Amino acid sequence: MLSGSSLIWIGALLLGLEEMVRALFAVQSECPYITRIYSIGRSIEGRHLYVLEFSDNPGIHEALEPEFKYVGNMHGNEVLGRELLIYLAQFLCEEYRAGNERITHLIHDTRIHILPSMNPDGYEVAARQGPEFNGYLVGRGNAKDVDLNRNFPDLNALMYYYEKHNGQNHHLPLPDNWELQVEPETLAVIKWMQNYNFVLSANLHGGAVVANYPFDKSREPRIRGKTSYSASPDDKIFKKLAKTYSYAHSWMHKGWNCGDYFDEGITNGASWYSLSKGMQDFNYLYTNCFEITLELSCDKFPPVTALASEWLANREALVSYMEQVHHGIKGMVYDENNNPVSNAVISVAGINHDITSGTDGDYFRLLLSGTYTVTASALGYQPFTKTVTVGPAEAVQLDFYLKVQPKGINLTVKAYPNKKGSPTAKIPPTNLGPR
Repeated sequence: MLSGSSLIWIGALLLGLEEMVRALFAVQSECPYITRIYSIGRSIEGRHLYVLEFSDNPGIHEALEPEFKYVGNMHGNEVLGRELLIYLAQFLCEEYRAGNERITHLIHDTRIHILPSMNPDGYEVAARQGPEFNGYLVGRGNAKDVDLNRNFPDLNALMYYYEKHNGQNHHLPLPDNWELQVEPETLAVIKWMQNYNFVLSANLHGGAVVANYPFDKSREPRIRGKTSYSASPDDKIFKKLAKTYSYAHSWMHKGWNCGDYFDEGITNGASWYSLSKGMQDFNYLYTNCFEITLELSCDKFPPVTALASEWLANREALVSYMEQVHHGIKGMVYDENNNPVSNAVISVAGINHDITSGTDGDYFRLLLSGTYTVTASALGYQPFTKTVTVGPAEAVQLDFYLKVQPKGINLTVKAYPNKKGSPTAKIPPTNLGPR
């Protein structure tokens, strides 16, 4: 349980970035052997984007230990996620020190990264208004008033083109000069994704109460007043992930919240409203990471008095969702000499979305319970296929040993077209809903 000092922190956090940073370093001081603080970059106004890491070996990726991340405060005026992530950090530290077996197991077997505020500049603008006078958009964007959840490279348009032409289904290429087209905060997060092989993630927002899953962008042309469901190849697992949070939350699963109704407290993003250049879809299309968007409060900037009850409503959900990173299959990809093979492609028959092994040769593939045919392939090696049955418990370990491709034999290895020359979809006007 949280101590009284934690409740005092939350009240102080609404004062600004310095208090949030002090809270992070206080957690690191209390649990120095399982935490690390690092910065992934700076905002336009020079504020650090600090991440607090939890692991039994901070700063080190351990083979077969999945990487998880939480991102809060992408919209500066949506502050509940920011506060909840500080609460979560304090909770993990305290429960670990108290010997809580569940939390100890989670920290020992998972590398957890918590970014409480992706948009500290926007938060400062919103905080000056305060909860009583904050408008719907005041502080939403960064210091240049750019909406960071409309600022990632649009890979959906490319994905939908590839779907029709049997093209690449994962790790889509970024457009030329993409670094010049995004904000510093967005650039920092993309570089972060490139440096860590994240498996599962959630992005915390406010303005509604619902768990939102990919795709956010509709495949159909936008028609006023009409939305369409835009399923990803992993639609079933995304629904499961969203329901995990919704049903562990005190009231999200009931459906009626903030004047809206979402069956079981979940929604496909495009079915709600179409959104281009969002972070959620970008994670799925550019990396190995599955991300959902969590809308956690009707009030974007709730008063301090609401924070304790909001924490109690979200605490179990935040922990249960992290535990989902341990489902499906995981394993190592080796060559014949037991050397790890990085960037091997892991394909699951019937699911048109591949993932790849990391630099240590380990891979993680989220799957529902069932029997699957899984193939590992890599350039210069013969593909190898196995059948595996996945249960509801911890991930099944499935290792692959690849043989070198014999000279003179041309084996079929997936080759994908380059983005250059492919059509560019017209981007519809920006939608400024909660996400």
